[in-house]
Amino acid sequence: MRLFWEQGYEKTSMQELVSHMGIHKGSMYDTFGDKQSLYHKSLKRYSEMLDQSVMQLMADTRSAKEAITVLFETTIHQKEELPNGCFIVNTAVELAKHDAEAIEMVHLRWSHTEKLIHDLIVRGQQSGEFSMSLNAEGLSYYLLNALIGLRVMVKTISDKEKLKQIVEMNLSVLERSD
Repeated sequence: MRLFWEQGYEKTSMQELVSHMGIHKGSMYDTFGDKQSLYHKSLKRYSEMLDQSVMQLMADTRSAKEAITVLFETTIHQKEELPNGCFIVNTAVELAKHDAEAIEMVHLRWSHTEKLIHDLIVRGQQSGEFSMSLNAEGLSYYLLNALIGLRVMVKTISDKEKLKQIVEMNLSVLERSD
């Protein structure tokens, strides 16, 4: 997964995968199938890890806005040992026209995140934290788009303060205006 995440699908050779995993080429094919199957399994594993991580971080939040903020801030403050950016976003950019199964997995991941954001907005509206006048559906689309953009930006911008200001500006749409 890490090799695909760092290099992308096209730039990762079977030989690199075999060497990186420390197995024989025959074992690779017997265990994982072809390169594309291994990529899909890696993408599925990444998605599962992302779910675990997000749910664990959000479990400690006290409000809907805090949960949404955590979702954005974890993008900025990735663990040092992980590659920059998001494997899902990388897949969307690299394979959008070439791999229908990978793109379906990307869309499922984004739909899942969009629903999470939507549900948090509705929860915030029900608790009085957010205005009832907010369009929860439209706002979930907007915030997902902002989150994806942020995941692209962290690949090339190391200025954490700038990224934090971007998050604050995006989340300002949640402020009560009534």
